[in-house]
Amino acid sequence: MKRLHVHVGVNDLKQSIRFYATLFGAEPTVLRDDYAKWQLDDPRVNFAISTFASKKGLDHLGIQAENGEELEDIGQRLAAAEVSATPQKGATCCYAKSDKYWTLDPQGIAWESFHTMEAGLTYSGRDGQPKAEGHARAKACCG
Repeated sequence: MKRLHVHVGVNDLKQSIRFYATLFGAEPTVLRDDYAKWQLDDPRVNFAISTFASKKGLDHLGIQAENGEELEDIGQRLAAAEVSATPQKGATCCYAKSDKYWTLDPQGIAWESFHTMEAGLTYSGRDGQPKAEGHARAKACCG
């Protein structure tokens, strides 16, 4: 089953963590100096905040696939929608290693479809290597 992903850029991480932890009734499942993530089941969402987002407020939306097959199904649907989708394989983004597709919706909102394979050591790029290049809006998460 897929999970909605929301990434919000914030000015004050500690203040934002207090707000969202209270709103969700749960502490973050991932917490770093510049990033926090809640992997919630009610509502089923992967909600992330960071000080590294390319803009403050809503940075991008996405769909988290549970496996590679679900991700490739999303990639096929993006192709059927006749939109440009940029694949990004083995990317480290938001302290996780993932395969993904980036696209823009008709309003210009970045959408990240991804399957996470394991935790990453860095916020972006490839662990120990320069940042990954990808879709123009991939900077939303991996800038």
